[in-house]
Parts: sequence; structure tokens; C-alpha cells
Amino acid sequence: MCCRYFVELSPELRPIIEEANRSPLTEKLVNKLGRPLVTHGEVCPADLAPVIAPDRTGARAVFPMVWGFSLPRSSSPLVNARAETASDKPSFRESWRRRRCIVPASYYFEWEHIINRATGKTETGDRYIIQPKGSRVAWLAGLYRIEERAGIQVPVFTVLTREPGSGIRFIHDRMPVILPNEQIDPWIDPDGNPEETVKSALTEMVYEMDLSV
Repeated sequence: MCCRYFVELSPELRPIIEEANRSPLTEKLVNKLGRPLVTHGEVCPADLAPVIAPDRTGARAVFPMVWGFSLPRSSSPLVNARAETASDKPSFRESWRRRRCIVPASYYFEWEHIINRATGKTETGDRYIIQPKGSRVAWLAGLYRIEERAGIQVPVFTVLTREPGSGIRFIHDRMPVILPNEQIDPWIDPDGNPEETVKSALTEMVYEMDLSV
């Protein structure tokens, strides 16, 4: 699961953020949707954030996108999609085949899920900061599509999830699909093989308790 991540103005992410800021689409979406582009800090569902996807020529580019697919008769956006079933789900099938993206993050947050032995119910524990081992960037694999909102065409994205690595299984039973840098272009390639690329997902993470909350 992934419903919060953090963006820092690091050397790796600054060029991406600057490209998003220069995009004419950013100004259009900010004005029509009435929300800013998140260029630093915590990113939440329904936020507008920089996302890497192919342009019309197939080259890597950066676009502002809203986090979460809309669902009919639901006010809650689909912020995550299971990598194991996305190719079969009507909400994600076409995006899995042709519209894949990378969500650049410094790290993501996850809340520890604890089973109450007395009631058997799941309770929320501490929040953790999680990042790939040996990296200052988490390249989150995602899917995107275009939706009509506020009378305009708006790109929206969702983050893929998978079973967690053994080192963070105690925190939650899901984690984002995080790809190594060299798999960004194969992943966003509309003609690429997502089933093959997703096999390279990173699972060895480092983590620390978030003491800011």
C-alpha cells in the first residue's frame, strides 16, 4: 500500500521538478483545478505532482498529474493498483498495457498495521519512512490515464503495489513497486513488457520511525 510519499529538492529530483514547473500544462491544471503543484514535501491522494511518462514521440518527459483514478459513484480515488491483478482489472487494464508512468519520490510513508489479539482487528501503529537501500530516490511504478475534470482533460495516476520485502513485512503486507533507475525507460515504453519489467522491482528497503507525527 502507498498513500503518502515525500519529495525533496535533491540533485536527482530537482531537474524533474523544474521540468514540471515549466510545463504549460501545469499552469492550466493549477488554474482550473485550484490546487498547487507539489514540488517539495509530503504528497497525498488528490494532490497534483510531477510524474514521468512518455511524450507523443515516446521520449521520456515530465507531466503534472493528479494522484488517483476516479470511480463512478465514489468520492474516494483509486490511489493504488495491485501489480498482480492490474492487467485483468477493468479500471487498470488499458493503462497496464499502454500507459505506464514513474512517480519520483524521495521516500514513501507506511503505517504499521498491528493485529489486536483481543479483538482480532487491525489497528494502526507508528508511521515509518521507507526508502530503497543504497538510494536517495524511490522510483514508484505507476499507471496513468486521462479523465475529464472541471471541463478539461486531466492526467491522473495510481501507484502499483506488491507483496513487501521480508525486512518490512512487519510494517504492512503491501509495498509500492519500486524500480531501479535503469528500468524507468523500459517501464514507461508503451510497447514495453510490463510483466517482465516489474520482475526487477526492488524489495530491500531501509526504514526509520517517523518522529515528526
